Amino acid sequence: MELSARSRPKRADITAAVPAATSLAQVARLIQPHLEEVEARIAQQAAAFDPALEGYVVYALGSRGKRLRPLLALLAGGATGKINSEHVDLAVIVELIHIATLLHDDVMDEAERRRAQPTANARWGNSLSVLLGDCLFAHALTLSTNFENADIGRAIARTAATVCSGEMIQTQRRFDLTLTVQDYLHIVEMKTGSLFSAAAELAALISEADPNVIETVKNFGFQIGTAYQIYDDCLDLAGSESATGKTLGTDLRKGKFTLPVLIFLRSASEFERERCCRLVLEEQVEEMIELLKNGATDGALNESIAAGCDLIREAQGTLDGIASNPYADALFSLGDALCDMFDQLRV
Repeated sequence: MELSARSRPKRADITAAVPAATSLAQVARLIQPHLEEVEARIAQQAAAFDPALEGYVVYALGSRGKRLRPLLALLAGGATGKINSEHVDLAVIVELIHIATLLHDDVMDEAERRRAQPTANARWGNSLSVLLGDCLFAHALTLSTNFENADIGRAIARTAATVCSGEMIQTQRRFDLTLTVQDYLHIVEMKTGSLFSAAAELAALISEADPNVIETVKNFGFQIGTAYQIYDDCLDLAGSESATGKTLGTDLRKGKFTLPVLIFLRSASEFERERCCRLVLEEQVEEMIELLKNGATDGALNESIAAGCDLIREAQGTLDGIASNPYADALFSLGDALCDMFDQLRV
């Protein structure tokens, strides 16, 4: 995947039910009843566990995030057919897998807050949190066996393995100064792009869409997911804990070199590279962030933001291969909403 400047695509004869360049909440209004069903179904999953575990599961499932993966699955389902109960099932499963990864991430990052409340590891320790994440992974894969089309369950299992593999590779490459931008993108595509891609692709498969349409929404999800991880990595540097409700700066503290750092290192002077390494090793996060905003690269943070927006615009351009309807047009507007989120990080 190449990171380069691209012009913003125009979706022909756009008749979106929501305006472009809007918020995620406005995009979600089109499928709000289905999202509410997903939310209710997620909450109900706690009852599937032993009563001794139910309280922990309720806590893990109860803090609502953006629900981007369910949103994408439902919109892709509507864009390629009629949203049905299997689309809702898919949305629940991909979110359970995502929540499981967050539990593990928080343990590895020693994060203390997420979604404005203490993380599971902050409350109950690492051992219980890892096992809780394992339980949610296993439960999601169990649910995936209920689809009439067995290929869907197999695809979800493969995706879960890809997500975990991406996390392992990222952990393996911590504090690795030989990591390149392409290495980073490969990791991001595995750990985040793959689950977004599966959400969109399998939604279209459930709709029994044309193979070319399935491939289109699959690629759209892949690029949107990759771009969203770039956004999340930039947010870790440029956001505020009061606004995001989670512990920030964890990537730098744990030696995870994300896109802003890699762009900086790629063109920094030897002096600035040495200074960067010293700041990372000493966990001088604030000083490191200032370097990424104002260093010799003219702002590696802004360049990373631009790269993420470029990926989104490229993804939007592929949607011309899908017939226009309110859901397909809302997929385009989802890209606009994510670009607006990127823009709020610019310095």
